[in-house]
Order: sequence, then C-alpha cells, then structure tokens
Amino acid sequence: MIVGMSTPVADALPFPAVAADDEERLAVAMPELARQVIAGYAESDRHRYLGNLLRLQLISADPAAALTTLAALRDPPSALTESADPVLVVLDIYAAAKSRALADGQDFGEAYGDAFRQVYAGLNDLEASDVTYWLETPGFVYDRNLRDALNRAGPEDIGQADAIQLIRAYLAQQMYFQTQPYLPALIAAEEERRYDVADGVLIRTPDGAMLSAIVVRPRSTPGPLPTVLLFTIYTDETGNRQLAETAAAHGYIGVVADTRGKRLSPDRIEPYEHEVDDTYAVIDWISRQPWSNGEVGIYGGSYSGYTAWAATKRLHPALKTIVAYVAAIPGLGLPMWNNVFLNANYGWGFYVSNNKLLDNAIYRDPERWDALNRNWYASGRPYREIDQVDGTPNPLLQRWLDHPAYDAYWQAKIPYQQDYAHIDIPVLSITGYYDDGQISALHYLTEHYKYNKDAEHYLVIGPYDHFGAQSRRKPRELRGYMLDPVAQFDTQELTFQWLDHVLRDGERPALLKDRVNYQVMGANVWRHAPSLDAMSNETLNLYLSADSVGGNRYQLAEEMPGKPASVKQVVGLADRSTSHNDYYPNPIQGKEAGSTGLSFISEPFDEPVSVNGMFSGTLEVTINKRDFDLGAVLYEVMPDGTLFQLSYYLGRASFANDMRVRRLLTPGRAESIPIKRSLLVSRQLQKGSRLLVVLDVNLNQHHQINYGTGRDVSDESVADAGEPLIVDWHNSSYLEIPIWK
Repeated sequence: MIVGMSTPVADALPFPAVAADDEERLAVAMPELARQVIAGYAESDRHRYLGNLLRLQLISADPAAALTTLAALRDPPSALTESADPVLVVLDIYAAAKSRALADGQDFGEAYGDAFRQVYAGLNDLEASDVTYWLETPGFVYDRNLRDALNRAGPEDIGQADAIQLIRAYLAQQMYFQTQPYLPALIAAEEERRYDVADGVLIRTPDGAMLSAIVVRPRSTPGPLPTVLLFTIYTDETGNRQLAETAAAHGYIGVVADTRGKRLSPDRIEPYEHEVDDTYAVIDWISRQPWSNGEVGIYGGSYSGYTAWAATKRLHPALKTIVAYVAAIPGLGLPMWNNVFLNANYGWGFYVSNNKLLDNAIYRDPERWDALNRNWYASGRPYREIDQVDGTPNPLLQRWLDHPAYDAYWQAKIPYQQDYAHIDIPVLSITGYYDDGQISALHYLTEHYKYNKDAEHYLVIGPYDHFGAQSRRKPRELRGYMLDPVAQFDTQELTFQWLDHVLRDGERPALLKDRVNYQVMGANVWRHAPSLDAMSNETLNLYLSADSVGGNRYQLAEEMPGKPASVKQVVGLADRSTSHNDYYPNPIQGKEAGSTGLSFISEPFDEPVSVNGMFSGTLEVTINKRDFDLGAVLYEVMPDGTLFQLSYYLGRASFANDMRVRRLLTPGRAESIPIKRSLLVSRQLQKGSRLLVVLDVNLNQHHQINYGTGRDVSDESVADAGEPLIVDWHNSSYLEIPIWK
C-alpha cells in the first residue's frame, strides 16, 4: 500500500445512472465502482487515504483487508485515530462481523452480536456512549446522504472524488439497515449493564400540570451526584435517552425533561408559555431527590437554549450554571427579527405541537412550505391570512401576530432588564457568525453584561450556522466557505468541560481565555477579549455617498460629503414579478450582490484588517409613506472581485429606535433610522479588499410585507400598496464598522 502513489487516475469512472431506492442495481454497481477506485486511488494525506481505503474494501467485499487497514489507521495512535474514535469503532464492529460471516460462514446477526459485545467490553461509559450515539443515527440521514451523492454523478460516469463520497454514503446506509434488526437489543443490554434508567418519570408542577422526564444514573458512580438537565420541546425518545446517558457517562445524573404537553404529559402543548415556571418546578424536584447532591446545571441549544435562560428568570438556589447554544428569544429573534415576522418559523408550530413527539412528515416537507411562500406572496393577501393560503389553521402564529411589538407578552418569557442583575451564576454561550438565531444569543449576553457588570459570562463564537454551533464536528465547508482548521471544536466536549469546571471545581476550558472567544475567519486563529467592544480597536465611519463609481454602485466614503445629496429608490409594493433584499448568506463566498438594492463600495484597504464585531450606524431617509422594512448587507469584496458575505441587518423602520414601541415615520420628512442588532462577525480582510454595503427595501416571499399605511402590518394587503414606495437615502447616512488593526 503506497500513500501518494503516482498511478494515473481516470478523470471519470464508468457508473450507470441508478436511483437510491433501486437496491438490486446498487448492490451490483457499488462493489464494481469500489474496485475501480481502489485500482487508481492516490492520496497524500495518510489518514484520509486509509479511512477511504477501508470503506472501499468493505464495499468491494474484502472485510479482512478492511480490518488490516483499520489497524494501520490506528498505528501510531494520534488525536485523529484514537482506538475509541466512535466512527472507527462502528466500522470495526461491522468489518469484524462481515469477516467472520464470510470466512467462517457464521450467521451475520450472530457475528455482529459477538463483535459488538467484544468491542463494548473494552469501552468505558463515555466511549460507549459516543459509539451508541453514532449507531443510533436516524436512517433518514443516510437515505438523504445517499440520494445527494447519487445526484452528483453524471448520467454514465462519475469523478473519483464524487465516487469516494458516494461509496462512503452507500456504506453508511448499508451498515444502518443491515444492523437494525440486531442493534436495539444489543444497545438495550449494554445500557442496562451501565445505567439505571427511569424513562417514565412524571413531575407535577405547582399549578397542577404534569411533566414527563427521563432520568439516567451511572451504575459505576454511586452516591448523590450533581445533575445535568436538558429541558426540551423536541421529544425524540431515542435521542433524548442518548442525551441523558451522555450526562451519566460523564459521571452526572442525566435528566431530560419534556415541556408541558409533550410525551407523557396530558396537558396542552403551548410553546414558550410555561417554561419559566416549569423549569423552576423541575429543578426543585431534582434538588429533593435522594440521588441529587442539590446542584443542577442546564444546557441545550435553540429552544433548549431558550429554556436554560427561562430558568434564570426565577433563579432556583440549586441552579449553578447554564450552557446555552444558539439560544432563541421568543419575540426578538423568532418568529420575528427586529419586529419583522419570518416565514422560516411558519411550520415549526405544527412540528412540535401536532402530536406528543414530533411531526417530522409535515415539517420536513419543503415543497409544501416553498409553495406556501410563493402562493401567499403572489396572492397579496394579508399576513394574518397566510394560514388560509396554506389551508390549515395555525393558532400559534395567530397568537404571535397579536404582539408585533416586543411587549409584556414576550418580556415575560425570558429575563428582562433588571432580571439580569440577579443572574449571578456562571454562564457559557455558544453561537455562530451565520447562526440564524445569533441576534437572540447575543442579546442575552449584552443584557447580562449591561445589568450585571460582574457577570461571569463567557462567549464562544465562530463560522458556524444554527446547527454547526451545536454539533460535535463542524463541517469543513459552510455554504461555500472552507473553515479554517482551528475553527473545529466539539460543542459537547466543551459543555462538559465547563460543567466540570463549575460543578466539580475543574479547570476552566482552555478555549475560554477571556469572556469573548472568537475565531477570526481567514486568519486561522482564535482571539480573546474581555468584552464585545474590546474585539476592535478602531471604528470605521463610512458614509453613503451619492457619488456614482460606475454601474449601480456608489461611493462608501470615509468622510461625510460636504454637500447634501441623496440616492432615490422606487419600489412598487404591488409588484410580484420581482423581490427585494436578498440578504441571506448563501453562499457565504461567491454570492452575487442583490440586483434590486443600492450598492455602496469603499476604497481598497492598504493593509490587512479584521472586521470584528457588529456593524451599526444611522440611516437618514425620506419616504412617502409611514413605514417600511429594510435590509443592509455587508460584504468583503476580495481583490479578485469575489464577494464574501460578512453580516446583515433586517428591521422595521418604525421599531428601529425601540422594539417595544412603534413610532411611525412622517411622509416627506427626513427621518433617522438607527441600525442595531446586526450579526457579529470576525473576518481577516486581505490587503486590497474593499467593503460593500447593499441597502434595500425588504419585499419578498419570506417575510411579512410592510405596505406603509401605519396600520398593523399583519392586516395590510396588496390593496394597500397605493403608489410606489419612494426612498431617498441621504448621504448623511453612515455605518460604523468595528475593526482591528
């Protein structure tokens, strides 16, 4: 076996077009494809080469060779090839079973059981928990990955790199379906040996409701222990048991509690309505159990990140810390963003409330939701009638639409203002530059710092989206951007390092060198600062000049223009032949700037500089209506002209000063619109790069449409469009860009 050999490799390998559900044709085509790849496979990276080779060998029906390759992959041991790496352990069990079945004629099920028990006997609780997590990945994940890999193949051939990815996807799917008849019983027996599991726990709240929970205690660690709690609306029985067992594998009592109405709870499912009181009730119940030492830590992401923060509004004495990933804030980050309602959350209510578990069939139906967006936009009907377009009442959305301001209804659901002053427990927040919920995650942080100057609150942030920030392994590529190698970290591992630090007096995690810990994209480094403001040491004030620099671009000037001027934009609010404000960062690198907006571009930087933080500013505008929704997108224009999306802002002009109180604009009068709550980013810009800002009216199928009458936007329709919206963007407008030189 030669790594990096120079054997010529064909640009493409013959491979027939085949559907993902055509099992018979795949069973013939895939081994032949694997043998062709092996014959010419070259790779300079030893670890990648061996990892791909063993998969090729398994598909080509040579499990004995795969076991030999696996042994080579583990010798010498390294951070990437530890013997307990869960993926390698899963492959080891499968290859051993295949080898025994092929060489000895042993029944595959018996051989798999023997290999499983033999390997698990050498794993500690934590290692076994990691392997079980991989083995219980849902089957739809493998089906989806196989379909995607097959779609990348040509009609009659396939490139080598795509062939390898296809073989990996096919092997993973085959391993899943071949082992499913045996795995549940094997895993159950192993869990019984390691843990005391109570999955039918019921907890009564003071107001008479009933909450269900899973409690897992490690048999290897007797005596009262601290408890790690996840409080969730995402009731996945297998996944939630895994999460409770993961905590137990780390030596804690693991508790996963379902929100009111979910799983075994007989009550109504009402997202966000009871979490402040119910988290308190669960923590109180835990603190009184004989297996509890009276100390509780809560962690979780997205909705579960929200529930962790909800638990701090009434701080129970037993709650010692929270770890919140991409934490949501109802009313601020969703279902509306700076007071603009988003369609992205439309189907979520059905997903979590249609049954006691999760309605995956409805939620994972992109054709339905894409059609709804298109049909509603084309109809011109009021946003309040969007569920009539869909054909299914959406009572949760209707309740939310009655609260377009960030009013007392929303404020009651999380800590608000002075509530933060009393949060004196350590907090760890994790989010990403491209997390859709970053606006919420950082609002918790900034409010905590604002009202409690001594808050022990740490932030970890980098080039991750909503799911990547929560995951153990970050993708190498995110929407066209290749992550720096140093950006990789394991969110679960960091969580338990933090819990050990707080609950067991362990060392603070090495990544947390200061309050704010951020990965600088393009520089392949982490940097650390005592505050968000300290991420930058200079602020660029850039004015939106009316001076054209060619095409539809204007100058982004470092000095305020001496003579008042403006750039006019006219938008027909009744026009459905186009849309405005293409702000979403996909792709991150290589995107075309929105053609309907106004572009303002800076001079090139004469030295490398980092954009570090959240851009802000003030837009001076005059419009002919009483309100409008707007977007501002910030790009790096690289020296070769490629665009790299850095950040964006979306908001409603009438709420820009205060999201709690609507202040309508006066038609024909110049108004100041502050830009706040954009997305934080850190990116190393090259010498010769420039900044580009695209401003636009927000008018598209993904949001409410603000027709500018001044009435509740949810009740406006295309009949209210009237004359086109005219926006004069004045050259006294400016943006403040935080940078590090």
